[in-house]
Amino acid sequence: LFGFLLFGEATLGDVLANFDTDLGIPYSNVLNDIVRISYALHLMLVFPVIFFSLRFNLDDLVFPSAKSLEVDKFRFTLITTGLISLLYVAANFVPSIWDVFQFTGATATVCLGFIFPAAIALRDPQSIATKKDKILSIVMIVLAVFANVVAIYSNADALFRKHQ
Repeated sequence: LFGFLLFGEATLGDVLANFDTDLGIPYSNVLNDIVRISYALHLMLVFPVIFFSLRFNLDDLVFPSAKSLEVDKFRFTLITTGLISLLYVAANFVPSIWDVFQFTGATATVCLGFIFPAAIALRDPQSIATKKDKILSIVMIVLAVFANVVAIYSNADALFRKHQ
């Protein structure tokens, strides 16, 4: 938001790239360096927090009945090394962060808006949902998965056509 307010219509897809130019104010180079350093510090401080939850959620998904990750150092090291390697490869080979945002948005929106609520209605441990509610939930999940597949295919097709 502040990048758009500062640069207006000249805002680039990567706002940090706008800070390569002279801003037309005193000490513009110092301000550019401060923005870049603060962004790097932000990434360094936020990554461990996000990675912590990613590692433990992946462990619960893949090894649901295994002993705690804090106790099993081999599994901890294996998951950490695998995730760091995957993130490193993705960071080096994905051409643009906007490509990642397209796929993330296509899946997260469908999951949060349609699949998760329907799955909660299907789970229904208190037996509140009627048979009609459960059928509607199944239909909703099937339609959401179909829409998700179409969105992912559309994004992938556009990505490959752009690079040809």
